[in-house]
Amino acid sequence: MLFVELTAQGLVQGAIYALVALGLTLVYGLLRILHVAHAALFTLGGYLGVLVANATGSLALGFAVAMTVAGLAGIAMFRLCYEPILKQPPFVALIASIGLYIAFEELFRIVFGASGLSYQNPPLQQQVALFGGLQFKEAELMVMASTAVIIGALGYLQNKTRIGVACQATVSDPQMAESFGIKLRQVRDINFFVGSALAGFAGVWVALLNNLVEPTMGSVPSYKGLAIIVLGGMGSVRGALLAALVLGVIESFGTIYLGKLLDRNAIAFAFLIAVLMVRPQGLFARR
Repeated sequence: MLFVELTAQGLVQGAIYALVALGLTLVYGLLRILHVAHAALFTLGGYLGVLVANATGSLALGFAVAMTVAGLAGIAMFRLCYEPILKQPPFVALIASIGLYIAFEELFRIVFGASGLSYQNPPLQQQVALFGGLQFKEAELMVMASTAVIIGALGYLQNKTRIGVACQATVSDPQMAESFGIKLRQVRDINFFVGSALAGFAGVWVALLNNLVEPTMGSVPSYKGLAIIVLGGMGSVRGALLAALVLGVIESFGTIYLGKLLDRNAIAFAFLIAVLMVRPQGLFARR
């Protein structure tokens, strides 16, 4: 029974990691940018979800506002920060992204305070009993279900639509894609909007599960997300999903069996180091 419970909790945590890492993967897959400032959009989504839900009583409206604003903020980041330096070496964009995240973190602290915000009446907190007496909060079940739906939608978008084909074309040969009439800027805007909206979506869920959102909330997801896209094989959406779920389960078991030696975050990075020593290209790298 303990094995099942730990696996289930690991999958819940892995679903959150997947939502964060998918946005990072989309950006890296398109532009080869390590988008650390993605974590700021995750935190922004958490704040907006709490503020809107507390003001209106509607969690659905909180999700809609958080995803829309985070998506538009992602486009603004791309156009103002990344687009002018696309021709520079990759480390230039990385440095700019780190600086952007630090600036947002301080902005959140100034605007919302350092102590954090909570839901006045946290929704979806009822316990639901499943097979074998296994219990989940409604929010945990919704996280896993919504992640599965989003993954399916992204897979369809990537492989079955003109936008998805255009994104893949701009990765392999941007100049050739542009010569065939694909608008690079429009494709990149859509990519950043979708990835950033996913970050905002994940931020609302984490704020709901913890009933807390605070300025540094994005710190851990930012480096966990980078670890996941490395484990998944740099730029692979499917790999990022599988790596997120694996990492969540490893953390869940590690907290019980290794908790006296390492904390949860140290367990995750010990696993990352061990994997990269054996398989430097990541667990699920594509040829």
